Amino acid sequence: MVWWHRLASVVSIGLMVWASSAWAGDASPQALPNVLPTTEIAPGVFYHAGAQAEENRENGGDIANIGFIVGSRCVAVIDTGGSPAVGAALRRAVEARTTTPICYVINTHMHPDHVLGNRAFVSDGTRFVGAAGLSRALASRASTYLDRLSESLDVHTDSSWIVLPDQTVSNQMTLDLGERTLRLRAWPTAHTDNDLTVFDEKTGTLWLGDLLFVDRVPSIDGSITGWQSALDKLAARTDIVHAIPGHGPVDGRWPTVLDPEIRYLNAIEHGVREALDHGRGLRWAQDHVAQDERDRWLLFDEYNPRNVTAAYTELEWQ
Repeated sequence: MVWWHRLASVVSIGLMVWASSAWAGDASPQALPNVLPTTEIAPGVFYHAGAQAEENRENGGDIANIGFIVGSRCVAVIDTGGSPAVGAALRRAVEARTTTPICYVINTHMHPDHVLGNRAFVSDGTRFVGAAGLSRALASRASTYLDRLSESLDVHTDSSWIVLPDQTVSNQMTLDLGERTLRLRAWPTAHTDNDLTVFDEKTGTLWLGDLLFVDRVPSIDGSITGWQSALDKLAARTDIVHAIPGHGPVDGRWPTVLDPEIRYLNAIEHGVREALDHGRGLRWAQDHVAQDERDRWLLFDEYNPRNVTAAYTELEWQ
């Protein structure tokens, strides 16, 4: 039984009752603008840069790069932020730019800073799209995410914050926005086990979600070797004009924008393999692996030990 689709339907039906003010009861941090500022990086392609920080009361969960693409027939939103308040501010940004209806909300993976604004977009005719594994992954962690965010954002959270996909991508899919085609691709386990990229053929713009971090240290929640493989495949592409990372500034230098992340993941893999070869334990690896990278990344101390743990757990059985 695909119970998560039933959960999505129940949530959506409940929200329809008050869709005209779906986010009215959410406490919005003073620092969060009423309308998210967006940059038109290519004709009809708008993105908002999230804060390079952990979610907190001051940023209201606005820590991921999110945005939207406007076609002649409809709009596709790419990720929605880390709270319904962020999603509402993004929706107002769409409405400030165009009267074209929103047909799709596409989530690049299940992490809360990318999906918990979905609730602001629940309405008739809007489809929620994600990789095939997203519903299972998000549903399994929903209570943990909501409990953590209730504390870090200092707001009331509940199950209505979780809006799951009603359309899933197992391999590839195309979406027609009207005079604009989006190519969606689901990836084997990499950053997570439900990564999805979105390519706008009209402008050569690729939304990578968290397959790409710029300046902020990457976080491994899937497979380090799978992520390395995905980056190798991405680096071979020659049709990318603009690349939008999940975190960090947009850098037009493709594919060299991938190089720092590739270097970091290689350092984690090499260091962990060396520790395993010499019989060194996980604690030693957490303290020593990839320390040369420390001054090159934001939030390194928060995430590097977790990354080493994930890689160690994966590689010790190879």
